[in-house]
Amino acid sequence: MKFGIASQLLWSYSLQDVIAIAESLHYDGVEIWAEHYLRDKGKKTRLTINQSSLIVTLHAFSYDINITSMNKKIRRESLRQMFDSVNYAQEIGAQHLLIDSEEVHDPDYIANSPDRCYYCKLLRFDELLRIARRRNFTYVVDGCNRDELKDHRPGIRAARELGVRSPLVEAGLTKAEIRALSRKLGLPTWDKPSAACLASRIPYGTPITEERLTQIDEAERFLHSLGIAQVRVRHHGDIARIEVEAESLPLLLENRSRVVNRLHELGFAYVTADLKGYRSGSMNETLGEEKDG
Repeated sequence: MKFGIASQLLWSYSLQDVIAIAESLHYDGVEIWAEHYLRDKGKKTRLTINQSSLIVTLHAFSYDINITSMNKKIRRESLRQMFDSVNYAQEIGAQHLLIDSEEVHDPDYIANSPDRCYYCKLLRFDELLRIARRRNFTYVVDGCNRDELKDHRPGIRAARELGVRSPLVEAGLTKAEIRALSRKLGLPTWDKPSAACLASRIPYGTPITEERLTQIDEAERFLHSLGIAQVRVRHHGDIARIEVEAESLPLLLENRSRVVNRLHELGFAYVTADLKGYRSGSMNETLGEEKDG
């Protein structure tokens, strides 16, 4: 099986960058939309296409398409996750279905209140339940585990309201136990770093914007490239607060100048390291003692 991506998904990038991203993520080909080629056509673009080892196809003009509505929220890490999920589904013989969620257009999600995840999960679970009904599935399930019941997780409330089940919670499994069982079963994801929604890096009350999400995505991708596996870049306006695990702090400090320069390029005026280190849901620490299961 061969995997390719359409340049439509990366409309905000140049075609040269689209091809570079596809190559770096080990895709087999690129479908270039004619509108994209006309926008970026030039000697360098043609040279990049000719020199690429990718299978390149051209998508004919789509006169009914509204370019301003193209999906700009697809990021490099999103493409990597999609690629991995399709591969993994193939390995275990599962059917793979890719759904384009619409929470980025929801005012309640954009407002970023402490209940942001509730509104997001309402939309996502509602779409999954419609698909389940069309396909005669009995249940829709999520991957919530017992540890998450201890933190502020309004998305769990949405799941309960809609009848979505959480089999890992029902089995009483913690995150550590799930990893141990996954390793025992030989699953390749047993040690995969946690990957929470990028919006969780933005303080409650600060609106979710494309610019902020892109800053976070690019900053974390750069830190991953240094060999730091588990990292969060918390977005506090002009300040980037970096959380890494204790064992990764020396590596972060060794690359201090590179990190500062790159995050300055991304628009952060100040770059800081959180000495408490990485912890899940650190933005919830300002919410007080009340927890929403």
